[in-house]
Amino acid sequence: MLGTFVEVISSEKEASEIVFKEIKRVEGLLSKYDPASEVARLNRLGRLKVSPETFYVIKKSKEFYQSSHGAFDITVSPLLDLWGFTDRNFSKPSERQIKDVLKLVGSQKIILQDKDNVVKFSLSGVKIDLGAIAKGYALDCAVKKLKERGIKSCLIDAGGQIYALGDKRGEPWRIAIRNPRGEGFSDLIALKDGVVSTSGDYEQYFLADNRRYAHIFDPKTGYPADSGVISVTVTAPDGLTADALSTAVFVLGREKGLELMKKYPSAKVKIVEGKD
Repeated sequence: MLGTFVEVISSEKEASEIVFKEIKRVEGLLSKYDPASEVARLNRLGRLKVSPETFYVIKKSKEFYQSSHGAFDITVSPLLDLWGFTDRNFSKPSERQIKDVLKLVGSQKIILQDKDNVVKFSLSGVKIDLGAIAKGYALDCAVKKLKERGIKSCLIDAGGQIYALGDKRGEPWRIAIRNPRGEGFSDLIALKDGVVSTSGDYEQYFLADNRRYAHIFDPKTGYPADSGVISVTVTAPDGLTADALSTAVFVLGREKGLELMKKYPSAKVKIVEGKD
């Protein structure tokens, strides 16, 4: 689901069914890979009246775009297409190709009409990809459903996004953070009623010219982010915030990333820098 494997750990037998059902529902709204989803239809049409949920996630995405000075940008979808991350047919494009596609990038091109939940693009060819925020939102929705059913302890792991609801038999859940280079783990986080989100360059990437090109893009350059950061882990009270911030900090790098984090005092960040 949502392009990754989802695992649910809980002493309550119905927890997994609740989580999977809710994540599938959210995926049906926000996944650009599902032709029937609202996001896929919006990308095709350039204008669409969407559900309040889809409108909310896009609106929050624009807020992160502004607070991160453009580092978090859901309009990078044409860049993902160009570099082959959408269809896994990877290739390094030419400078001219990148320059042309960059004309379609920039969340200021997304126009929101609050009165009727209409989303439209100011330029033909603009497309959005909610991959950097949808998982976090889906986890938030799943946990809301769990709480409504009276479930107080559950861990949801959605590939780099982990929501710890409650605790584990009176102790915090223990989350191991993978070492971005090499074997083992780089950190261990104790978590209760919160989310940990990790963005790194080691899951989705390809090699060309003896260089690693990862799936997290710098919207200003049109290239995969090259900020000196190889892994960012954010803990926050909600998944949407953790998801978006881990991506934004990865693009910004340590110094500017730490400045951004000051705007979100309820969130914490761990940054790993390095080179190939």
